[in-house]
Amino acid sequence: MNAFDAAILGIIQGLTEFLPVSSSGHLELGKAILGDTSVPEESLLFTVVLHFATALSTIVVFRKDVFEIIGGLLQFKWNEETRFSLKIIISMMPAVVIGVLFEDELEALFSGNIIFVGFMLLVTALLLWLADKAKDTGKKVSYMNSFVIGVSQAIAMLPGISRSGATISTSVLLGNDKTKAARFSFLMVVPLIFGKIAKDILSGDLANSSTEFSVLAIGFVTAFIAGLVACTWMISLVRRSKLSWFAVYCFVVGLAAIIFAYAQ
Repeated sequence: MNAFDAAILGIIQGLTEFLPVSSSGHLELGKAILGDTSVPEESLLFTVVLHFATALSTIVVFRKDVFEIIGGLLQFKWNEETRFSLKIIISMMPAVVIGVLFEDELEALFSGNIIFVGFMLLVTALLLWLADKAKDTGKKVSYMNSFVIGVSQAIAMLPGISRSGATISTSVLLGNDKTKAARFSFLMVVPLIFGKIAKDILSGDLANSSTEFSVLAIGFVTAFIAGLVACTWMISLVRRSKLSWFAVYCFVVGLAAIIFAYAQ
C-alpha cells in the first residue's frame, strides 16, 4: 500500500463512518466493479489506525459531552451522566453478542453478494426517508430505546445497512429528538471501536504487520480530518432534516447494484 492508497482509504473511512451510506456496502460494490485484486487490502494494523482516528474525531466533536460524562462518572453518583453511560452500555450489548456468536456467518456475507447489498441499501434508503419526515420532539433516549437502537446497530453489521443511518433513523422513529438521536448514535459507537481495537491488540496479530509508519500516519490524518468534517456535517444535516438526500443516493446505488448483478 502506497501513500496515495492510504490517503484515499483514510478519507473513505472517515466519511463513511458517519455519513449514512454504508461503508461495507460500498466496499463490496467496489470489489465487484473493480475486481477483488484491484482494491488495496488493508492490513489489520492499518484498519486499527483508521478506526482509532474516526473514534478520536468523534471525541473531538463531542468533547464537551465527553468531559461532562467523565466528570459525572467520577462523582460516583446516580446522576444524568451515569444514566447516559448505562444507556450506552445497553446499546452495545446486541452488537457484542451478534459479533461474538455469529462472526463466521457475518464474514460469509462479505463475499461479493451484490444483490444482497443492493437490497440492504434500499432498506437503508427507506429508513432514512422515514426518519427525515419525523419532527423534533425534545425527547431523550430511554433505556428501552437504547436496546432497540443497539439492535439496529447489530443489524447494521450486514453489508449495505448503514450503521449511522440505521441507529439515527431508529432513534428518531422511536420519537426521540433528532439532535439527541445523532449525539447518541455517534457516542454509542466509540466504546465498540475501542473494544475492537483492544481485542485486535490482545490477539497479537498486529505484531505481524509490516505497514510503514508513513502510510499509517497518512491514513490516520486523512481519516481523522474526514471524520471531523463528516461528523459535524451529519449532525447539521440531521437537525435540518436533510437525510432525504442520502435516502435518494442509497436508493439509486442500491437499485443500480441489483441491476448490475442481474446483468452479469
